[in-house]
Amino acid sequence: MENLIFEGSKTKPFINFNSETGNLLIGGESYPENAIEFYKEIQEWLVSYLSQNKEKQIVFNFKMVYFNTSSSKAILDILDILEKHHVKGGKINVLWQYEQDDEDIQESGEEFADGLTIPYEIVSYED
Repeated sequence: MENLIFEGSKTKPFINFNSETGNLLIGGESYPENAIEFYKEIQEWLVSYLSQNKEKQIVFNFKMVYFNTSSSKAILDILDILEKHHVKGGKINVLWQYEQDDEDIQESGEEFADGLTIPYEIVSYED
């Protein structure tokens, strides 16, 4: 399966989904004009990838700096896809990274984790 890579822009996050290693990274700012449309391809790729890699260890890394409400919904949808894969026995770890002093992104990561059974780690980093 091909990697999924988007460079990102001022309003769209960068995506680096490496199909060989199972390291999936999304980060930056996310407030595209049509978040549903933008994230649709990402979610479709993810569903297809997970269905083809049921035994592979996957690390999904969120490194968001800012996201709007519609992007938040898309992130929840991605977490739902990951949770369903995990419940079926898939090997998934989620890493939510936030800049050291960014309490908003930290709290968002904590709220997103609520109710999930996936291994989920929230980690700060220095920019």
